[in-house]
Amino acid sequence: MLEVRGIHTYYGLSHILFDVSLDVRQGEIVSLLGRNGAGKSTIMKSIMGLVPPRQGAIRFNGEAVTGKPPYIMARKGMGYVPDSRRVFADLTVDENLEISERNADRPDGWDREAVYRFFPDLRRIRSRRAGFLSGGEQQMLTIARALVTNPSFLLLDEPTEGLAPLIVKLLEEQIRQLGQRGLTVLLAEQNQSVALSLSVRGYIVDNGTIAYQGTIDDLRDNEEIRKKYLLV
Repeated sequence: MLEVRGIHTYYGLSHILFDVSLDVRQGEIVSLLGRNGAGKSTIMKSIMGLVPPRQGAIRFNGEAVTGKPPYIMARKGMGYVPDSRRVFADLTVDENLEISERNADRPDGWDREAVYRFFPDLRRIRSRRAGFLSGGEQQMLTIARALVTNPSFLLLDEPTEGLAPLIVKLLEEQIRQLGQRGLTVLLAEQNQSVALSLSVRGYIVDNGTIAYQGTIDDLRDNEEIRKKYLLV
């Protein structure tokens, strides 16, 4: 479903990603793991078109999409949940969702009612301005806002970062349910426990390169690799 081949991405003159390649097949949850600053978020932004790579190729559903702007990627079925959340602080929860709804008339699709069933806590606070939500509530809203665009593929960038353990557990279970419903997910995550629990395969990112790739069982069994690249 997603093929990334040999991309090199820069911020200005700074070379951030070096020859990064990865694949995500339809229906999988695949994790990008690595320490803070390793390059996980830049991979996500490169795929979504926020920071287009200068070299290499990205294909989505068999189509070359390298450097396409984010609104085109969204139209092609890619949803993006940034690590910074970026809710519209002056709008209510319901208004945040309303302005993002797309293809909501599909019988099996996501509309506001569907995401309120999926995130019951959001229904309770649907009239509250997003700027007054807790971190966990904002993260639920950000994921819900991506879901109402009805994506076939979801980029989730550090969804559990900075959240209380109880909220982390809740989000972990909801991401698992998304996978069970057939949504394909690329998950960037520092929390090893969450990533290993949810994913079928993983890529370890280190200093802008893919340092390791394999199944989650391989990664779970390889203590040496985890110590080298994931432990602080």
